[in-house]
Amino acid sequence: MPAPRKAAPAHPIRVLIAKPGLDGHDRGAKVVARALRDAGMEVIYAGLRQTPEEIVRAALEEDVDLIGLSILSGAHMALFPRVLALLKQQKAGNVPVFAGGIIPDEDAQRLKKAGVRAIFGPGASLEEIVATAQKLARRRA
Repeated sequence: MPAPRKAAPAHPIRVLIAKPGLDGHDRGAKVVARALRDAGMEVIYAGLRQTPEEIVRAALEEDVDLIGLSILSGAHMALFPRVLALLKQQKAGNVPVFAGGIIPDEDAQRLKKAGVRAIFGPGASLEEIVATAQKLARRRA
């Protein structure tokens, strides 16, 4: 007898992709957004130069299942913890945050301890990013 199937989610996974800070390079974020969309997720792209407050406001307004942050500017240690703190303040600390960009290993470990669930560097495969996003969304459900 075949194994029972898992029920399909009630709605597609909703992901907010944002570029915090003054970073103006968004090609990687757009590539990830397209890969997530092609995997069946609803993607809200917040665009460039978002403040942590704008990111959290958009996440709450759009009722997202997870947030992806992309950064190349080096301001990740200031901006990512602020996003996490604002989510907690808004009683949305259960919304998983994942990140990508140029983040040194030492900083990545500190950010993971602070609550960033996954961090992807240059060369990360889109398949790995999609699979991680799906897993994070399932854990939240």
